[in-house]
Amino acid sequence: MDVNICVLHSDYKVLTIDNRSEECCVDLIVGHTLTDENFVREGAQQEYLVNKRPSLGTQGRKIHVNTNFFEITSLPKANIYRYDLTITPDVPLLLTRKVFQIFEDSYSKKLKNTPLVFDGHKNIFSCKPLPFKDSATFDITLPEVDSRSILTKRESRTLKIRLNKVDEINMDELQRFLVGKAKRTPNVLNAITFVNALIKHQTSVNYVPSGRSFYTRNGRINLTGIAEAWQGYYQSARPTPGKMMINVDLTATAFCESGPLINIVVKLLEKRNTNDLRGGINERERNKLEKELKNYIIRVIHRKTNQFYRILKFTSLSAQQTKFYDADGDIIDVASYFQKSYKRLDYPYLPCVIAGEGIFLPMEVCEVIENQRYFRKLNDRQTAEIIKLTYQSPRFREVKIMRGVEEIDYASEKMTQFNMIVSNEMATVKARILPTPTINYRYSSIVPEYGVWDLKDKKLATGAILSSWSILVFGTDNEHSVKRFVRELIDACSIAGMNIPNKSPPILHANAQGNVEENLKKAWLRAGNAANSKPQLIICVLPNTSSQLYGTIKYVGDTIVGVVTQCIQSRYLLEASNQYYSNVCLKINAKLGGVNSFLTLRQNPFLNEKASILMGADVTHPGVSDDYYSVAALCASVDSGASRYAASIRMQHMPRIEIISDLTNMVKDALKVFYQTCGRKPERILFYRDGVSEYQFKQVLEEEIRAIKSACHSLEQEYSPTITFVIVQKRHHARFFPIDKIDSDLRTGNCHPGTLIETEVVHPVEFDFYLQSQAGLQGTCRPTHYHVLYDENNFTSDSLQTLSYNLCYTYARCTRAVSIVPPVYYAHLACKRGRFHLRDDNFKESSSSSSTGKITLSTVEPKLQNVMYFI
Repeated sequence: MDVNICVLHSDYKVLTIDNRSEECCVDLIVGHTLTDENFVREGAQQEYLVNKRPSLGTQGRKIHVNTNFFEITSLPKANIYRYDLTITPDVPLLLTRKVFQIFEDSYSKKLKNTPLVFDGHKNIFSCKPLPFKDSATFDITLPEVDSRSILTKRESRTLKIRLNKVDEINMDELQRFLVGKAKRTPNVLNAITFVNALIKHQTSVNYVPSGRSFYTRNGRINLTGIAEAWQGYYQSARPTPGKMMINVDLTATAFCESGPLINIVVKLLEKRNTNDLRGGINERERNKLEKELKNYIIRVIHRKTNQFYRILKFTSLSAQQTKFYDADGDIIDVASYFQKSYKRLDYPYLPCVIAGEGIFLPMEVCEVIENQRYFRKLNDRQTAEIIKLTYQSPRFREVKIMRGVEEIDYASEKMTQFNMIVSNEMATVKARILPTPTINYRYSSIVPEYGVWDLKDKKLATGAILSSWSILVFGTDNEHSVKRFVRELIDACSIAGMNIPNKSPPILHANAQGNVEENLKKAWLRAGNAANSKPQLIICVLPNTSSQLYGTIKYVGDTIVGVVTQCIQSRYLLEASNQYYSNVCLKINAKLGGVNSFLTLRQNPFLNEKASILMGADVTHPGVSDDYYSVAALCASVDSGASRYAASIRMQHMPRIEIISDLTNMVKDALKVFYQTCGRKPERILFYRDGVSEYQFKQVLEEEIRAIKSACHSLEQEYSPTITFVIVQKRHHARFFPIDKIDSDLRTGNCHPGTLIETEVVHPVEFDFYLQSQAGLQGTCRPTHYHVLYDENNFTSDSLQTLSYNLCYTYARCTRAVSIVPPVYYAHLACKRGRFHLRDDNFKESSSSSSTGKITLSTVEPKLQNVMYFI
């Protein structure tokens, strides 16, 4: 009798059998799930292991590129000791580094001059044990500093510093992880955390730290409102094959303007000077101040010593009308109290800052402190200004990064004390330029150059029929210019291969401030009556870029009227180029169910060997000051060539949750639509997932793959298509710079589209790669990082890399290769559209104030659910 010995973790439902490479599900053992007594916990979930890298790819032309990674040539060999820091009483985060510095200066001799590294939060690292057993407590005195400093909260005072030994970090295990001989254990993660804390330590002393970046006030640029753009550098220690490297990049972010609160109020309310405030402020202005300034830290200047507070609200009454009980129990207004205790107020007619229960501070005695991040969502103009600041040509960016490395000074004394050495030369890595795919149209095909082409002399693969439509003009645009635009658009669509029998659609005018729902319904009726058929499209001409009007049109069109809408700005009525008409044509054709272009069977074997479905998913989160829930979207292909997609949108169960709450039902919907359209069940699923950071990989891997499998089994118990799950990341700082002119775009200096990197700066063992699929328009191209977490389809490096690159040429909205695969791009667009579908119980179309009722996500009309209305 053969006896197989198995080793099984108590949380696993999988058996690994000795002397065999395969795993066996415990449900298969004599038809029963093992119980606790048999070493398996009932209901335990399967743990999914991250996919390892297959052999390297070979397709494409081999080149070399520079990259903004700098090798750590020497890591500490001895163990590192980690201690937890507790400060009593609590101090603001802005103060913790100053407290640590005072502690280190005061007790260095007692600690035997042991070098210490502080991460700015709770962790202190040392290269040898500190001279106490498990914990120790120290007293320090926080000195008083000048009245304009932010480094003190009250008068000089004593703080207690408690250090507790947490663990000992084995740096040798990190070395073994880098060469694939150890797993990513908590110890390995702690070692990487230590390296990051060490490289951040010095910059945090000389600059303003924020996350993994540090900034300087020098060269700051005022944005609109009270935001300022600060430039700085990003740095992060990254594990790569065989070594640790530091990723250094340029960065910029918004900080809040500092200074007297009264001046900031003048700027926010768009007044000329403080004299314009003498009439007080109204309720609308007070609400605006509260929304913009809530939670910023202020200092008061009417006392000899600094005191710090956080802005919670503003009083509804002025300082001379806001009353409270003084120390004697008498009722007194704030203005009278200040005149009696300090000085007469210059602006008693302005409201007070509410900084706590019964704490009322006149605006004129408050200053917004320095170095605070601007944490409101940037508006379109501010975003454009800060993007313009960060756009640097590849050559300029490369030079500036090298200057930054000199400024950071990785050869500092602290680095030497921990025996860490960093190269000051950018890494040069191997790369490949993948072959450009052939884009197919109805009667022709083209191999684009540099990732860009046009519709000239080409017919759409499948042109839609547009017979019932109307034009709704929000504003007073000239009728002649509207008709001219319509005529030019019809010509462009017809030449491209669309069929438009009705060449004189009804044109209606509406007030941009009026009732959008009523006007859209009128346009819908006029379109239907004119063509004597069901309306297909309403083109809306907008007077400006107002997101409120645009969002309301999309909400009404998608969820109430049930008609495709296409918005254009009125300025294009007179100045539209041929390319603009072509892009509008592409959108309209795709929205109406047409196919713009396609890849051949040879270029898309994954989709054509078996019935296969592509899925892309994303989650968009509210800003700090927004009060709506996160929105998730799944876009999935509905045809065998992955040219057309359908979207499923859900509101997350909780705000700012990245794991998709209702993914099971979203996947189920997508599989049903594919079956209804193609008449076949997908045998393979390729799932691209956007918006996930590395620390969420394990949770997303386990929970979302389980949800996908659950969706399949819920349709049929035996239905189990093979799944590949790929994370798509754009929020990273890896950049690549061509070395030879032949490998660069002569216009922008960027790498050519199709440049791929899969060695030297990627994960030590897992299956990931960087792909720059797009041609740069301005600045330095950001490649997309693809990380395969789970693969049942046994992709080779070449097959997945080529498929992902080729798909980037099939994006329906334009004739150029895009930076991320279309399923993810469409999911991102669907998320944005879903935000317009959010409504609360108190919603009024004319209101622009924040919601106060229960928020719900309106359902898209069934007639639109299977078409690409969202692009």
